[in-house]
Amino acid sequence: MRPGRERFILIGVTLMTGLVPAQAETIQVVIDKLVFSPAEINAKVGDTIEWVNKDVLAHTATARDGWDVPIAANKSASVVLKNAGAVDYYCRFHPNMKGRIVVEPR
Repeated sequence: MRPGRERFILIGVTLMTGLVPAQAETIQVVIDKLVFSPAEINAKVGDTIEWVNKDVLAHTATARDGWDVPIAANKSASVVLKNAGAVDYYCRFHPNMKGRIVVEPR
């Protein structure tokens, strides 16, 4: 077999059998005026959540019993979702800021 032909055959078999792997997505949540927007999102395991902080204050995206993502003023930060289930999160500095992510298996 010619070099590189194995890859072509594998891709062809994958496409014919419908086993094309699902692409992970990046979902943005904007922080503006002390609000996560959108406040509730749906995602899948493997997706990345990126918080874009448009405030002049630092924030966090802190999941109960989970991750704690610091987000500097006018910066962004992200986390990759590893487990299915509902995740409620909040800002440690401003506990009235709340969000929810419903994570489905891929």
